Amino acid sequence: MNCLTDIGGRKGIGKKFIKDLNLGKRNLVQAFMLAANFKYAFALRAEVTIGKIQADDKVLESVKASTYGRYERNLSFRSNINEIMLAAEFHPMFIFAPKDDDDWTPPLLSPYLLAGVSLFHFNPQANLNGKWIDLQPLATEGQGFAEYPNRQPYKLNQISIPLGVGVRYELGSQFFAKAEFVYRITNTDYLDDVSTEYVDPQIFNAYSAAKTCQRDISICPQKDLDPTFIVTKATNAAILNIRILT
Repeated sequence: MNCLTDIGGRKGIGKKFIKDLNLGKRNLVQAFMLAANFKYAFALRAEVTIGKIQADDKVLESVKASTYGRYERNLSFRSNINEIMLAAEFHPMFIFAPKDDDDWTPPLLSPYLLAGVSLFHFNPQANLNGKWIDLQPLATEGQGFAEYPNRQPYKLNQISIPLGVGVRYELGSQFFAKAEFVYRITNTDYLDDVSTEYVDPQIFNAYSAAKTCQRDISICPQKDLDPTFIVTKATNAAILNIRILT
């Protein structure tokens, strides 16, 4: 599992889709799937996925001159992801399979497409002095503050649209293997707790006097960076799956 957020990325301005994908930040996932096939060509599947995403700005050190302050921002985060997905698969090479030919054998290798909808739970955290802090309750961008009426607290349960491509390989009459890449388009920009400009530190402290606030250690807003250094883009997640099924 990997993510595409406002944190980390690659040289230049942050952009959508896979331009800012850092393979070094990938994590293994656990997945449980139940699927039903219709004449090989179509499949409906329900799936539960448990994983983790993470990113940090320090990966930009070698290209920091081109990152418009994202490296100096020095943010990082992690979040567990728990997801329930319902998806449909389409296997085009099976469309023309003979309906009544018992001797027909499926192609050894065949591509397929998938699309669906999922409900997932996330909870972005940052590390402060060795302790992982939940970021959503801190309202680091002024969510819910009277001074920022357009910034409302984000919910930790969200919807995504999974879209993917895969390849099916026949291992025999009873088993087959599948490798697929699934890109999840989310409806939140807060997987990493970063979406818009920094909140004024004085206003933040007025609401959060009891909380430690050092955003350059990756918890709360900084006062010494231009807020335009944050480049907003949609935050999405991607998973590469390899399975052996029957």
